[in-house]
Amino acid sequence: MIAKLRGMVDATGEDWAVIDVAGVGYLVSCPSRTLSALTVGQPAVLAIETQVREDRIQLFGFIEPAERDWFRLLQTVQGVGGRVALAILSALAPAKLVQVIASGDRAALTRADGVGPKLATRVLAELKEKAGGIALGTLAKAAKPAAADADRSANLDAVSALVNLGYGRSEAFGAIATASQALGERASIDALIKAGLKELGR
Repeated sequence: MIAKLRGMVDATGEDWAVIDVAGVGYLVSCPSRTLSALTVGQPAVLAIETQVREDRIQLFGFIEPAERDWFRLLQTVQGVGGRVALAILSALAPAKLVQVIASGDRAALTRADGVGPKLATRVLAELKEKAGGIALGTLAKAAKPAAADADRSANLDAVSALVNLGYGRSEAFGAIATASQALGERASIDALIKAGLKELGR
């Protein structure tokens, strides 16, 4: 299995790159974020996911290992293959994807090519549990059960308030997560909303 490629960028296309390693060109499918970091004629190091099928061997390349980790995780969802996983990662950076899944923002997922409302709902439902270990500010911290429930309720109420003001759910979630981290576990809803608005205004 190929896990990493280090070589020169020989060519790039809409969703692929050719990496020349000691005279051998490897065709690698990549998300747009990775492709934007590659320059023809310049060296590159890519984290690789190798997929072996009956009729072919396909390489998927990522500039960051976190993208490869999400690529693997996304494909544990029924209906998400390599092409759709790449489309999701082209539309959403790993940090943004954490926010989208944690906040249940279906609309953000449907912006990726090939992802409709039903598939977006399935991704959110299945990955919320699998991605539960990924920390996202105070919202993902495990404190004392009663205190954690109270904190989560205040945070979610503040997120709802920002959504009602017209902000996207994942944007609101990220802003409140940052605000909650800065203000502490016992911050009031009003304080969270004000800090969240300030964060969104930056």
